[in-house]
Amino acid sequence: MHNTLYTHRRNLHAFLFLLLMLLPVALLFRNPQPASAAGFMASWPYKADRLESKQMVVVTAASARSQKGVLSLREKREGKWVTVLSGIPVTLGSGGIGKTKEGDKRTPSGVYPLGGAFGSAAGPDGLSIPYTRTGSYDYWIDDPSSAEYNQQVTYTGDPNRRWSSYERLLHPLYKYAIVLKYNEDPVVPGKGSAIFLHVWKGADQPTAGCIAMSEGNLLKLMKQLDASLSPAIAIGTADSA
Repeated sequence: MHNTLYTHRRNLHAFLFLLLMLLPVALLFRNPQPASAAGFMASWPYKADRLESKQMVVVTAASARSQKGVLSLREKREGKWVTVLSGIPVTLGSGGIGKTKEGDKRTPSGVYPLGGAFGSAAGPDGLSIPYTRTGSYDYWIDDPSSAEYNQQVTYTGDPNRRWSSYERLLHPLYKYAIVLKYNEDPVVPGKGSAIFLHVWKGADQPTAGCIAMSEGNLLKLMKQLDASLSPAIAIGTADSA
């Protein structure tokens, strides 16, 4: 009887020890922690190098649910990243960041190349990135069933007969804009389209998934971008730690 009781106690102690060892792991998977500010700031330079980018727009949101963020511009000079612009307030998608599908109203998180600029106004002087002036026949297609999904198209016919969904580029918010090359290589139908940096409605007005800022700040950013530096954008979250 004594030996049996001793064996039961030993087995109980072993079980409790194993339970205490596994409990932190179980809690980790049950409540995954958000990426810290340090983690995001450490990861984008590595991804910039993979894109061979020497100019990076960095957009930081407080959390994945945030509708606002802060934008800065960094350049790699003599092997070190130097801040060129900082403290620019931006508005983000009404659904936060972390885009997963068309229409979710989220801004994509991650690192992406930047394309050229466009706008309904004449191109500003002194730009070092391509600029296209848009008119009443210019559209960006967000119809996932179209072969022209997530592309800019010039079309003189009735757009409603050609696409079930599209954006007119002759729009006040697109007086100036920069293309974010999200879902382009390859284009995946339904993953999301028409992601731009553009003029905001206001400091408290979220977007449908783009990144928006004041016209003055957007022009300031556009004039700093240099196509020869392969500009890209990094979008991520920063916790309060």
